[in-house]
Amino acid sequence: MLPTNILDRFEKYCKEKGITGKDKENKLKKLEEAFQKYVYEPGEAIGIVAAQSISEPATQMTMRSYTLASQSDRLSKVTQGLPRLIEIFDARKTFEKNMIIYLKPEFNTKEKAREIANEIKAASVSDVIVSDSIDLIELRIELELEKERHKGMIKELFEKYLKDCKVDYRGTKIFIKPSNDDVKNLRKIKNKILRMHIDGVKGIKNVVVIKEGEDWIIQTNGTNLKKVLLMDEVDVKRTTTNDVHQIFEILGIEAARNTILKESRETLEEQGLEVDVRHLMLLADVMTVDGEIKDIGRYGISGKKASVLARANFEETKKHLINASFYGETDNLRGVVENVLVGQLTPIGTGTVELTVDVNKLKKNK
Repeated sequence: MLPTNILDRFEKYCKEKGITGKDKENKLKKLEEAFQKYVYEPGEAIGIVAAQSISEPATQMTMRSYTLASQSDRLSKVTQGLPRLIEIFDARKTFEKNMIIYLKPEFNTKEKAREIANEIKAASVSDVIVSDSIDLIELRIELELEKERHKGMIKELFEKYLKDCKVDYRGTKIFIKPSNDDVKNLRKIKNKILRMHIDGVKGIKNVVVIKEGEDWIIQTNGTNLKKVLLMDEVDVKRTTTNDVHQIFEILGIEAARNTILKESRETLEEQGLEVDVRHLMLLADVMTVDGEIKDIGRYGISGKKASVLARANFEETKKHLINASFYGETDNLRGVVENVLVGQLTPIGTGTVELTVDVNKLKKNK
């Protein structure tokens, strides 16, 4: 018997497509056969099956990151293959981040997309100057602007952030003299000034406009989902980023879970590897079940298992055993790993039940 939600979706599908009579019966029969094929038996070690099903194909993946900078329809280095899979499952915060920005219908033209892309691209002080130097005689920093029209923007920025510095403007040249004017401090201030953000969306290092089907989309190197989604021109329903942590902060844990699933699935498919989506769904669920993103590792899922022996078996054996003895923890031996360690029958398959057979009664019943 099919679950109610699947039957409801089937009925809705048949109604939309106008499927009735014998054709509907045949399709329902095929759906039931497909459902039975994918149902697992009670006691099946689905965690181990999922781990094997993902990790075995992953060993076939190429250890490569390829650059698409030379191609007209892409922007920058995109990590793929095993390195990308490791980034996803380690829940890393530092990696090659990018966004795909879709625009609302009224802005979906090449000219408008380019205009918005130029607004989005972040600019720092280093982008609007032609030279920077330190005058060791006067002990001051000298900057030369590319265009004089940038002076107002720079002046406003320096007045806000350079409180302990005297700033002079002469044409396109700017002279900055800090109150603490030793050479080491001058270098530190100069580097800070050059990194100051003056325009665009912070975090978006580069942009490119490409056409995908009927849509003009903006691809970015760098990401700032919160700021981009606040823009009136942006289609918030389709715009996305590959940074799971930003999605979690802005859209919540369910969106982060779906992103983990989507990114891992696309990475495997890009390599031509077929992994049943249910295995990836299980992994994405485990990583987000507590309402926060946890990595698969010593500081995440594997390192925080309830079983002391399971934690000790994974990594940092001595640390886990000492801590468990210090805090008086008890291991109830409910999992697979800990029962294997102590030489007991594991609670999977036939090991999940205790069955006693009375042979004499069995013979009588025959």
